[in-house]
Amino acid sequence: MIAYTIRRILMLIPVLIGMSFITFSIVHAIPGSPAQAILGEKASPEAIKQLEQQMGLNDPLYLQYFRYMGDLLHGDLGTSIKTGRPILEEIGPYLAATMELALAAMLVAIFFGVNLGIFSAWRHNTAVDYSSMVIALIGVSMPVFWLGLVEQWIFAQELGWLPSNGRMDPRMFFEPITQFVFIDALIQGDFDAFMDAFNHILLPAVALGTIPMAIVARMTRSSMLEVLRSDYIRTARAKGVGDALIIYKHALKNAFIPILTVFGLQMGLLLGGAVLTETIFSWPGVGRYLYEAISTRDYPVIQSGILVVATIFVVINLIVDLMYAWIDPRIQYGKE
Repeated sequence: MIAYTIRRILMLIPVLIGMSFITFSIVHAIPGSPAQAILGEKASPEAIKQLEQQMGLNDPLYLQYFRYMGDLLHGDLGTSIKTGRPILEEIGPYLAATMELALAAMLVAIFFGVNLGIFSAWRHNTAVDYSSMVIALIGVSMPVFWLGLVEQWIFAQELGWLPSNGRMDPRMFFEPITQFVFIDALIQGDFDAFMDAFNHILLPAVALGTIPMAIVARMTRSSMLEVLRSDYIRTARAKGVGDALIIYKHALKNAFIPILTVFGLQMGLLLGGAVLTETIFSWPGVGRYLYEAISTRDYPVIQSGILVVATIFVVINLIVDLMYAWIDPRIQYGKE
Protein backbone atom coordinates (compact mmCIF):
# COMPACT_ATOMS: atom_id res chain seq x y z
CA MET A 1 0.00 0.00 0.00
CA ILE A 2 2.83 2.40 0.91
CA ALA A 3 4.75 1.50 -2.27
CA TYR A 4 1.58 2.03 -4.33
CA THR A 5 0.96 5.41 -2.68
CA ILE A 6 4.52 6.56 -3.36
CA ARG A 7 4.28 5.34 -6.97
CA ARG A 8 1.02 7.22 -7.49
CA ILE A 9 2.48 10.40 -6.00
CA LEU A 10 5.50 10.14 -8.31
CA MET A 11 3.13 9.65 -11.26
CA LEU A 12 1.63 13.05 -10.43
CA ILE A 13 4.84 14.79 -11.51
CA PRO A 14 4.56 14.15 -15.29
CA VAL A 15 0.81 14.77 -15.07
CA LEU A 16 1.34 18.18 -13.48
CA ILE A 17 4.11 19.07 -15.94
CA GLY A 18 1.81 18.09 -18.81
CA MET A 19 -1.02 20.18 -17.38
CA SER A 20 1.26 23.19 -16.93
CA PHE A 21 2.45 22.91 -20.55
CA ILE A 22 -1.08 22.58 -21.97
CA THR A 23 -2.36 25.46 -19.84
CA PHE A 24 0.57 27.67 -20.82
CA SER A 25 0.08 26.89 -24.53
CA ILE A 26 -3.67 27.52 -24.50
CA VAL A 27 -3.39 30.75 -22.51
CA HIS A 28 -0.79 32.17 -24.89
CA ALA A 29 -2.95 31.21 -27.87
CA ILE A 30 -5.66 33.61 -26.68
CA PRO A 31 -5.75 36.57 -29.10
CA GLY A 32 -4.87 39.99 -27.74
CA SER A 33 -2.16 41.39 -25.54
CA PRO A 34 -2.15 41.75 -21.72
CA ALA A 35 -0.32 45.04 -22.17
CA GLN A 36 -3.20 46.30 -24.34
CA ALA A 37 -5.70 45.16 -21.68
CA ILE A 38 -3.78 46.98 -18.94
CA LEU A 39 -3.19 50.24 -20.81
CA GLY A 40 -6.61 50.39 -22.46
CA GLU A 41 -7.81 50.69 -26.04
CA LYS A 42 -6.46 54.22 -26.47
CA ALA A 43 -2.87 53.28 -25.60
CA SER A 44 -0.25 54.05 -28.23
CA PRO A 45 1.60 51.17 -29.98
CA GLU A 46 4.88 52.44 -28.49
CA ALA A 47 3.52 52.27 -24.93
CA ILE A 48 2.15 48.78 -25.53
CA LYS A 49 5.44 47.61 -26.99
CA GLN A 50 7.39 49.06 -24.06
CA LEU A 51 5.14 47.39 -21.48
CA GLU A 52 5.35 44.05 -23.31
CA GLN A 53 9.13 44.35 -23.19
CA GLN A 54 9.04 45.04 -19.42
CA MET A 55 6.75 42.05 -18.83
CA GLY A 56 8.93 39.72 -20.88
CA LEU A 57 6.12 38.98 -23.33
CA ASN A 58 8.43 39.47 -26.32
CA ASP A 59 10.70 36.63 -25.22
CA PRO A 60 10.37 33.27 -27.01
CA LEU A 61 7.54 31.12 -25.63
CA TYR A 62 9.86 28.33 -24.49
CA LEU A 63 11.85 30.88 -22.46
CA GLN A 64 8.67 32.21 -20.86
CA TYR A 65 7.59 28.63 -20.07
CA PHE A 66 10.89 27.69 -18.42
CA ARG A 67 10.82 30.92 -16.43
CA TYR A 68 7.28 30.10 -15.31
CA MET A 69 8.25 26.53 -14.31
CA GLY A 70 11.31 27.82 -12.42
CA ASP A 71 9.09 30.13 -10.39
CA LEU A 72 6.67 27.25 -9.68
CA LEU A 73 9.48 25.08 -8.35
CA HIS A 74 10.30 27.86 -5.90
CA GLY A 75 6.67 28.02 -4.78
CA ASP A 76 6.03 31.24 -6.67
CA LEU A 77 2.77 31.24 -8.66
CA GLY A 78 3.65 34.59 -10.14
CA THR A 79 2.25 38.09 -9.80
CA SER A 80 -1.08 39.28 -11.09
CA ILE A 81 -0.70 41.69 -13.99
CA LYS A 82 -3.95 43.41 -13.06
CA THR A 83 -3.45 43.94 -9.31
CA GLY A 84 0.32 43.59 -8.95
CA ARG A 85 -0.14 41.25 -5.97
CA PRO A 86 1.37 37.74 -5.56
CA ILE A 87 -1.09 35.15 -6.84
CA LEU A 88 -0.30 32.81 -3.95
CA GLU A 89 -1.70 35.39 -1.51
CA GLU A 90 -4.52 36.51 -3.76
CA ILE A 91 -5.99 33.13 -4.71
CA GLY A 92 -6.29 31.77 -1.14
CA PRO A 93 -9.66 33.36 -0.16
CA TYR A 94 -11.17 32.58 -3.59
CA LEU A 95 -10.02 28.96 -3.44
CA ALA A 96 -11.35 28.54 0.10
CA ALA A 97 -14.76 29.91 -0.96
CA THR A 98 -14.96 27.53 -3.93
CA MET A 99 -13.86 24.51 -1.89
CA GLU A 100 -16.43 25.30 0.77
CA LEU A 101 -19.18 25.60 -1.87
CA ALA A 102 -18.06 22.43 -3.69
CA LEU A 103 -17.97 20.42 -0.46
CA ALA A 104 -21.43 21.67 0.53
CA ALA A 105 -22.76 20.79 -2.93
CA MET A 106 -21.22 17.33 -2.74
CA LEU A 107 -22.75 16.75 0.71
CA VAL A 108 -26.16 17.62 -0.76
CA ALA A 109 -25.49 15.32 -3.73
CA ILE A 110 -24.34 12.36 -1.61
CA PHE A 111 -27.04 12.62 1.07
CA PHE A 112 -29.98 12.93 -1.31
CA GLY A 113 -28.45 10.98 -4.21
CA VAL A 114 -27.46 7.91 -2.17
CA ASN A 115 -30.79 7.72 -0.34
CA LEU A 116 -32.75 8.28 -3.55
CA GLY A 117 -30.80 5.48 -5.24
CA ILE A 118 -31.28 3.17 -2.24
CA PHE A 119 -35.05 3.69 -2.14
CA SER A 120 -35.21 3.20 -5.88
CA ALA A 121 -33.31 -0.11 -5.73
CA TRP A 122 -35.16 -1.26 -2.61
CA ARG A 123 -38.54 -0.66 -4.29
CA HIS A 124 -37.42 -1.84 -7.72
CA ASN A 125 -40.06 -1.62 -10.49
CA THR A 126 -42.55 0.18 -8.24
CA ALA A 127 -43.92 3.71 -8.27
CA VAL A 128 -41.15 4.74 -5.83
CA ASP A 129 -38.49 3.47 -8.25
CA TYR A 130 -40.00 5.23 -11.26
CA SER A 131 -40.56 8.49 -9.33
CA SER A 132 -36.98 8.49 -8.03
CA MET A 133 -35.51 7.97 -11.47
CA VAL A 134 -37.73 10.70 -12.94
CA ILE A 135 -36.44 13.07 -10.25
CA ALA A 136 -32.87 12.01 -11.08
CA LEU A 137 -33.48 12.55 -14.80
CA ILE A 138 -34.91 16.01 -14.16
CA GLY A 139 -31.96 16.82 -11.92
CA VAL A 140 -29.34 15.85 -14.49
CA SER A 141 -31.20 17.68 -17.28
CA MET A 142 -31.83 20.94 -15.46
CA PRO A 143 -29.46 23.82 -16.29
CA VAL A 144 -27.68 25.09 -13.19
CA PHE A 145 -28.19 28.76 -14.04
CA TRP A 146 -31.95 28.28 -14.46
CA LEU A 147 -32.29 26.40 -11.17
CA GLY A 148 -30.24 29.07 -9.42
CA LEU A 149 -32.47 31.86 -10.71
CA VAL A 150 -35.63 29.95 -9.71
CA GLU A 151 -34.24 29.37 -6.22
CA GLN A 152 -33.48 33.07 -5.84
CA TRP A 153 -36.95 34.04 -7.02
CA ILE A 154 -38.80 31.60 -4.70
CA PHE A 155 -36.70 31.46 -1.52
CA ALA A 156 -35.12 34.93 -1.54
CA GLN A 157 -37.53 37.23 -3.32
CA GLU A 158 -40.99 35.72 -2.73
CA LEU A 159 -40.56 33.94 0.63
CA GLY A 160 -37.60 35.91 1.98
CA TRP A 161 -36.25 32.87 3.83
CA LEU A 162 -32.69 32.89 2.53
CA PRO A 163 -30.23 35.50 1.17
CA SER A 164 -29.96 35.59 -2.60
CA ASN A 165 -26.23 36.22 -2.98
CA GLY A 166 -22.88 36.62 -1.27
CA ARG A 167 -20.93 34.46 1.16
CA MET A 168 -21.87 36.40 4.30
CA ASP A 169 -23.89 39.43 5.32
CA PRO A 170 -21.55 42.41 4.62
CA ARG A 171 -22.88 44.15 7.75
CA MET A 172 -21.56 41.35 9.95
CA PHE A 173 -18.12 41.89 11.48
CA PHE A 174 -16.07 38.74 11.00
CA GLU A 175 -12.29 38.34 11.04
CA PRO A 176 -11.16 35.42 8.83
CA ILE A 177 -8.31 33.19 10.01
CA THR A 178 -8.12 30.25 7.60
CA GLN A 179 -10.43 31.80 4.93
CA PHE A 180 -12.83 28.88 5.48
CA VAL A 181 -15.80 30.67 7.02
CA PHE A 182 -17.32 27.66 8.79
CA ILE A 183 -14.01 26.62 10.36
CA ASP A 184 -13.22 30.20 11.38
CA ALA A 185 -16.67 30.62 12.94
CA LEU A 186 -16.19 27.42 14.96
CA ILE A 187 -12.68 28.46 16.05
CA GLN A 188 -13.96 31.85 17.22
CA GLY A 189 -17.15 30.37 18.73
CA ASP A 190 -19.22 32.76 16.63
CA PHE A 191 -22.55 30.95 16.20
CA ASP A 192 -24.23 33.90 14.45
CA ALA A 193 -21.51 33.96 11.79
CA PHE A 194 -21.80 30.20 11.36
CA MET A 195 -25.57 30.36 10.81
CA ASP A 196 -25.23 33.37 8.50
CA ALA A 197 -22.69 31.46 6.36
CA PHE A 198 -24.95 28.40 6.44
CA ASN A 199 -27.95 30.41 5.18
CA HIS A 200 -25.84 31.97 2.40
CA ILE A 201 -24.45 28.65 1.14
CA LEU A 202 -27.74 26.71 1.02
CA LEU A 203 -29.11 27.97 -2.30
CA PRO A 204 -25.86 27.82 -4.33
CA ALA A 205 -25.01 24.40 -2.83
CA VAL A 206 -28.39 22.96 -3.87
CA ALA A 207 -28.10 24.48 -7.36
CA LEU A 208 -24.54 23.19 -7.82
CA GLY A 209 -25.26 19.79 -6.27
CA THR A 210 -28.33 18.92 -8.35
CA ILE A 211 -26.53 17.32 -11.32
CA PRO A 212 -24.07 15.31 -9.16
CA MET A 213 -27.03 14.23 -7.00
CA ALA A 214 -28.82 12.83 -10.03
CA ILE A 215 -25.70 10.99 -11.21
CA VAL A 216 -25.03 9.59 -7.72
CA ALA A 217 -28.68 8.45 -7.46
CA ARG A 218 -28.53 6.56 -10.74
CA MET A 219 -25.15 5.02 -9.90
CA THR A 220 -26.34 4.02 -6.39
CA ARG A 221 -29.46 2.39 -7.80
CA SER A 222 -27.46 0.39 -10.33
CA SER A 223 -24.88 -0.76 -7.75
CA MET A 224 -27.48 -1.57 -5.10
CA LEU A 225 -29.59 -3.64 -7.49
CA GLU A 226 -26.56 -5.83 -8.20
CA VAL A 227 -25.58 -6.17 -4.53
CA LEU A 228 -29.14 -6.85 -3.32
CA ARG A 229 -29.26 -9.92 -5.58
CA SER A 230 -26.15 -11.41 -3.91
CA ASP A 231 -26.27 -14.65 -1.94
CA TYR A 232 -25.12 -13.09 1.32
CA ILE A 233 -28.02 -10.62 1.19
CA ARG A 234 -30.49 -13.48 0.66
CA THR A 235 -28.86 -15.30 3.59
CA ALA A 236 -29.21 -12.23 5.81
CA ARG A 237 -32.87 -11.93 4.89
CA ALA A 238 -33.39 -15.64 5.60
CA LYS A 239 -31.93 -15.07 9.08
CA GLY A 240 -34.53 -12.38 9.68
CA VAL A 241 -32.23 -9.34 9.53
CA GLY A 242 -34.21 -6.12 9.05
CA ASP A 243 -34.24 -4.25 5.72
CA ALA A 244 -32.59 -1.12 7.13
CA LEU A 245 -29.70 -3.15 8.58
CA ILE A 246 -29.28 -5.11 5.35
CA ILE A 247 -29.20 -1.98 3.20
CA TYR A 248 -27.09 0.40 5.28
CA LYS A 249 -24.73 -2.08 6.98
CA HIS A 250 -24.27 -4.94 4.51
CA ALA A 251 -25.27 -3.80 1.00
CA LEU A 252 -24.28 -0.12 0.84
CA LYS A 253 -20.63 -0.71 1.76
CA ASN A 254 -20.14 -3.13 -1.13
CA ALA A 255 -22.04 -0.86 -3.51
CA PHE A 256 -20.05 2.21 -2.53
CA ILE A 257 -16.98 1.85 -4.78
CA PRO A 258 -18.72 3.04 -8.00
CA ILE A 259 -20.30 5.85 -5.96
CA LEU A 260 -16.86 6.83 -4.66
CA THR A 261 -15.56 7.01 -8.24
CA VAL A 262 -18.38 9.37 -9.16
CA PHE A 263 -17.60 11.45 -6.07
CA GLY A 264 -13.97 11.90 -7.13
CA LEU A 265 -14.83 12.91 -10.68
CA GLN A 266 -17.73 15.18 -9.73
CA MET A 267 -15.74 16.92 -6.99
CA GLY A 268 -13.15 17.93 -9.56
CA LEU A 269 -15.84 19.14 -11.93
CA LEU A 270 -17.47 21.16 -9.14
CA LEU A 271 -14.17 22.86 -8.32
CA GLY A 272 -13.55 23.87 -11.91
CA GLY A 273 -17.09 24.28 -13.17
CA ALA A 274 -18.72 26.44 -10.56
CA VAL A 275 -18.35 29.63 -12.61
CA LEU A 276 -22.06 29.93 -13.48
CA THR A 277 -23.20 29.27 -9.92
CA GLU A 278 -20.64 31.69 -8.49
CA THR A 279 -21.70 34.36 -10.97
CA ILE A 280 -25.45 33.98 -10.28
CA PHE A 281 -25.01 34.01 -6.49
CA SER A 282 -22.16 36.56 -6.45
CA TRP A 283 -20.02 33.92 -4.73
CA PRO A 284 -16.39 35.12 -4.42
CA GLY A 285 -14.90 31.86 -5.67
CA VAL A 286 -12.00 30.86 -7.88
CA GLY A 287 -14.32 30.49 -10.90
CA ARG A 288 -15.12 34.19 -10.88
CA TYR A 289 -11.49 34.98 -10.14
CA LEU A 290 -10.40 33.08 -13.27
CA TYR A 291 -13.23 34.54 -15.35
CA GLU A 292 -12.12 38.08 -14.49
CA ALA A 293 -8.50 37.11 -15.22
CA ILE A 294 -9.50 35.80 -18.66
CA SER A 295 -11.42 38.99 -19.46
CA THR A 296 -8.33 41.10 -18.63
CA ARG A 297 -5.85 38.61 -20.15
CA ASP A 298 -4.05 38.22 -16.85
CA TYR A 299 -1.84 35.35 -18.05
CA PRO A 300 -0.12 34.50 -14.72
CA VAL A 301 -3.46 34.27 -12.87
CA ILE A 302 -5.05 32.09 -15.58
CA GLN A 303 -2.07 29.73 -15.72
CA SER A 304 -1.58 29.39 -12.00
CA GLY A 305 -5.30 29.30 -11.17
CA ILE A 306 -5.99 26.46 -13.61
CA LEU A 307 -2.91 24.59 -12.41
CA VAL A 308 -3.98 24.87 -8.76
CA VAL A 309 -7.52 23.63 -9.52
CA ALA A 310 -6.16 20.80 -11.66
CA THR A 311 -3.72 19.79 -8.92
CA ILE A 312 -6.54 19.62 -6.37
CA PHE A 313 -8.57 17.52 -8.82
CA VAL A 314 -5.68 15.05 -9.26
CA VAL A 315 -5.05 14.85 -5.50
CA ILE A 316 -8.74 14.20 -4.78
CA ASN A 317 -8.76 11.33 -7.26
CA LEU A 318 -5.58 9.94 -5.70
CA ILE A 319 -7.29 9.97 -2.29
CA VAL A 320 -10.35 8.26 -3.82
CA ASP A 321 -8.11 5.54 -5.30
CA LEU A 322 -6.50 4.94 -1.92
CA MET A 323 -9.90 4.76 -0.23
CA TYR A 324 -10.93 1.81 -2.42
CA ALA A 325 -8.75 -0.55 -0.38
CA TRP A 326 -10.07 0.90 2.87
CA ILE A 327 -13.70 0.31 1.85
CA ASP A 328 -13.10 -3.09 0.25
CA PRO A 329 -10.16 -5.01 1.82
CA ARG A 330 -10.29 -7.50 -1.09
CA ILE A 331 -8.62 -4.82 -3.23
CA GLN A 332 -4.84 -5.17 -2.95
CA TYR A 333 -2.68 -2.67 -4.76
CA GLY A 334 0.56 -3.64 -6.43
CA LYS A 335 -0.40 -7.31 -6.86
CA GLU A 336 -1.33 -9.04 -10.07
